[in-house]
Amino acid sequence: MKILNKLFLILCCSVLTCQTAFSADVWLNDSRKLFENNAAIIYEINLRTFNAQDANKNGIIDFDEGEESGTFLNAVAKLDELKLKGINMIHVMPVTPVGKTKALGTAGSLYAASSFNTLNPQLKSEKSALTIDEQAMKFIAEAHKRDMRVIIDLPSCGAYDLYLQRPELFVKDRSGQPVVPSDWTDVRLLNAGTEFSINRDVYNLYKEFVDMVINLGADGIRADVATSKPAAFWKELISYSRKKDPQFLWLAEASEAWTEPVAAGAVFTPYNKLLEAGFDAYYGNFFELKNWKTPKDLYNSITNAINLQKSYATPKSVIGSFTTHDELSPMLINGQNFSEMIIWLNATLPINSYFVDGFDTGDNYIYNWANKKAIKTYTDDDYYFVHRGKMDIFNFSRSLQGNNKSLRDNFVIANGFKKTFASIMARGKFIILKSDKPNIFSYAMAYNGKTIIVIGNLDYRDYSDVTIKVPGIKNENIVIPVKIKSIPVIDKGKITEKIMPGEIQVLVVNDLELK
Repeated sequence: MKILNKLFLILCCSVLTCQTAFSADVWLNDSRKLFENNAAIIYEINLRTFNAQDANKNGIIDFDEGEESGTFLNAVAKLDELKLKGINMIHVMPVTPVGKTKALGTAGSLYAASSFNTLNPQLKSEKSALTIDEQAMKFIAEAHKRDMRVIIDLPSCGAYDLYLQRPELFVKDRSGQPVVPSDWTDVRLLNAGTEFSINRDVYNLYKEFVDMVINLGADGIRADVATSKPAAFWKELISYSRKKDPQFLWLAEASEAWTEPVAAGAVFTPYNKLLEAGFDAYYGNFFELKNWKTPKDLYNSITNAINLQKSYATPKSVIGSFTTHDELSPMLINGQNFSEMIIWLNATLPINSYFVDGFDTGDNYIYNWANKKAIKTYTDDDYYFVHRGKMDIFNFSRSLQGNNKSLRDNFVIANGFKKTFASIMARGKFIILKSDKPNIFSYAMAYNGKTIIVIGNLDYRDYSDVTIKVPGIKNENIVIPVKIKSIPVIDKGKITEKIMPGEIQVLVVNDLELK
């Protein structure tokens, strides 16, 4: 079994390394096409930490000691690593300047935007004579050379600093005070208007952002809390961007699980209305996987994703939002098996894969200085504010690197697997397979004479002896075990085996196409 897995690793690595990067002088954006084929493998990064140089290993970037936080330029050195991991799209968290007043953390939250038409000076390398715009363009161009698209995060709110400068941009409560959305105390809610009357001041603010990122060479936008603005607002803005670049991608942070506005007086636009307005994809509700005890919710989510392809004139899609920067580290939730499950669900479902920096190496996002008094601050907050078990977006902190080689190997193999079977992910049929255990999910993806079979255990404490009905399968079929810990017994129309707590298994049947 180990020999088979090693052979498959070699196959996947060959696929990754043999694919040549785009070599033409002019990059041609194909992000929307990639999404339509469920072929995107997205990696979210915080540039401020991505390649931070923490020489003394204390977890904080000490500028007084000559250490350097993450910048557009030093991030280039890690692009080859992403390429080797199979990444073909980078989601860059906000690159706009951050607020320093009523701030969270010693560097300020990435999502507390104090400007929408300039770049965050924290991301500029002082070791280069290039302007910050030129440095950003170089980072994006270097990603393109490696056949990786770049989408930029668009913050949903404005920092308190921006409110002080331009109060007319913000929603006010009955007492005339700016509205604090949910518990995001460092930002205030922008007033984008209504479906019948768009606020042109806020629209122009976002239009300037679109102009900026397109001029830098970016391939799309991830819209933070897209539900907090009216569909008419997005429809006009997306249409504007498509006149500049027809393949410019729009990804909405939205879910069918979200049904309420972020604050009293705020707009709420459901995910389906956002897709109608022009968004190409949305987050879905896969982040609820940690709470699912039976496969029903997983099946419903996939069925909904498949139906998106048929419900709109232009195909829509969903990302594998099993873990995001808003979610607790999967390693802390249910350990390595849960993390591996997330990796292989992304690789074997008709969705676009999505991962967060540090996830693939097992980083648990625990910082020993978290929420303690800071030695030095660059905002009016003198504490190292952090959400426990989540990526730090508030301070000048270390780069994200765990040391879990097994998880990293799974990550590389799974991404290679997804590329190897790209036609099945794009055009294959999703088939639910019947199991005799309520905690076991089992499904197949079938196309062109091949079938991928996936079996997973949603019980993270106990193993299950399980029988899966697979119509037409026989013991003489050519079955390749891609990820498996025990040998299954294959008989007429069924697979019987023992599956460990939280385990996910992947098989490829080369001479069978389920209908």
